[in-house]
This record gives sequence, structure tokens and C-alpha cells, in this order.
Amino acid sequence: MNSNAPQGAGARAWLVLLGLLWGLNWPAVKVALSGVSPWGLRTIGLGAAACTVFALGWVRGDRMAVHAGRDRWHIAVAGLLNVAAFNILLTFAQLNAATSRVAILTYSMPLWATLLACLVLRERLDRLRAGGLLLGACGLGWLLLPLMGHGLSRGVWLALAAAITWAAGTVYSKWARIAAPPMAVAAWQLLIGAVVALTGLLSFEGLPHWPSLAAVHHQVWLALGYHVVFGMAAGYILWFNIIGQLPAGVAALGTLLVPVVGVSGAMLLLGERPGLSDLGGFALIFCAALCVLLPTRRPAGLPAA
Repeated sequence: MNSNAPQGAGARAWLVLLGLLWGLNWPAVKVALSGVSPWGLRTIGLGAAACTVFALGWVRGDRMAVHAGRDRWHIAVAGLLNVAAFNILLTFAQLNAATSRVAILTYSMPLWATLLACLVLRERLDRLRAGGLLLGACGLGWLLLPLMGHGLSRGVWLALAAAITWAAGTVYSKWARIAAPPMAVAAWQLLIGAVVALTGLLSFEGLPHWPSLAAVHHQVWLALGYHVVFGMAAGYILWFNIIGQLPAGVAALGTLLVPVVGVSGAMLLLGERPGLSDLGGFALIFCAALCVLLPTRRPAGLPAA
């Protein structure tokens, strides 16, 4: 894609397309996990995304090497938080909870990022962002209180951990002030995520056997193909073109379409029926994220599913 493409309407159209691709990736991952192990799924997806972003950077003539020792260390830490921990936690969360609920909880990330930025970066809260935090806390309470009577499931805890990890990686990236080009930073973070996932695959499962792969249902292959081609590779190509043309705050705000499509996709494609607490929590968290993202230019993280 041409990085000199017209800004404005074209980039915003890409943002809508990205919201659709990443939103539908939620049910695709759920289907793929019915036949592919979580470690295998993330190894394939993150590996494909890393290769794609490296290739795109080289085609565009971007400098993909990172020479400064300080930047290498910060990229490694950010990659572990933003990509490896986030994606792996999210995968196991979807194995243990409804996709719609995991999507809602994951996109509480802007609230955690704002809170961490106040504590770590000493950012000041204006009234709108403080109201957003309060609204988000009410949304999480609305969502979680009905579940506490039976004990919060492992999937809920993992989804919350994924959101907090993504927020921590975003705040860490802002604190570290990495000087390397954004495309190179993203590519190396994705590669770190792929290496961590591959290590988990080899440590806990070993290499897959071809007979077991041949028995996988065709719907699983279709979902895995969507995840690799559209959810990861094409999604990240779009994302890095978007953040090169739009303010970070506008780009981050556009990602709020993702949970809307994710929840809708889970209802239409997976037959999930979110309860009143889920929908109420979703509405409050969505409005809270709007409050948090609108006033400031947020650092561009690496959202995915």
C-alpha cells in the first residue's frame, strides 16, 4: 500500500475496514480454537504477521534494523507485553469464556492505560477522562457483579489480564520513547510474540502430527485462514498505514468499532446471546473508552485478537 495515499476520507475508510476485519477475527479465533491448539494458533498468526510487516517495511524502503542497545531492550519488553502476553492470554480467555464477553472486557484497555499513565507517567486527568474512568468502573461492575455469585471464571480473569497487559505495554512504550522507526518497532514486537508462542508450543505440546492436522474440520481451516490472512497480516498492514496518516487518537478511537463487530459477530456466527449484564457493561465501557480516547493523542499500541 502506498504510504502517500490521500489522507482523510481514504484513511478513515481503511479504519472502518480494519474494524470489520479485526471484529470478525474474534469469532474466527473461537472457531479455529476448536481444532487448533492455542499455542499453535498464536505461533502461526503472529509469525505470519511478523513476516508480513517485515516484508512491507523492506518493500517501502524503511529501516527495519534496530541498532541502539537501549531501544532493543525496550522493544523486547514492549513486545512481551503488547504482543506475546496479550495475544496468549486472550487466546486462553476465549477457550474459557464466551467470545462476546472476552471482547467486552478486553476493550476496557483504554481505562487501564489511562490509570497507569496517571500513576507511571504522572499524566493529569481532566474532567472528561475522570468521568470516563468512573463510567468504565461502573461498566466493569455491571458486567462482573452478576458473575461473582458463581465465582469469576478463568476466562474472565484472563481477559482482564490481557487488557491490563496491553495497557501496560502501551504505557511502557510511551515511557521508553523508542527512537526506532514505528514499522521496525512493530515488526520486531510481532516477531518476539511469535517466538514466545513457538516456545510455548514446543514446551507444552510439541510439533503437531500431520495425521491429526488432516482430520481438522474444513470450517476450522477456513477460520484459521481468515485469522492469518485478514485478522493478522492484512490487519496489521492496514493498521500501520492508518497510523501513518491519521492522528494516533483518531486511529485509536476507530478501534472501538472492533468490539462492536466482535460482539455482533459472536451473536450471528456463534449463536451467543449476551445477557443484560454483558450488554449493559458493554455500553458503559464503550462510552467510557470514548471519554478517555477523545481528549488526547494516545500512543499507538498493537491491538489484535
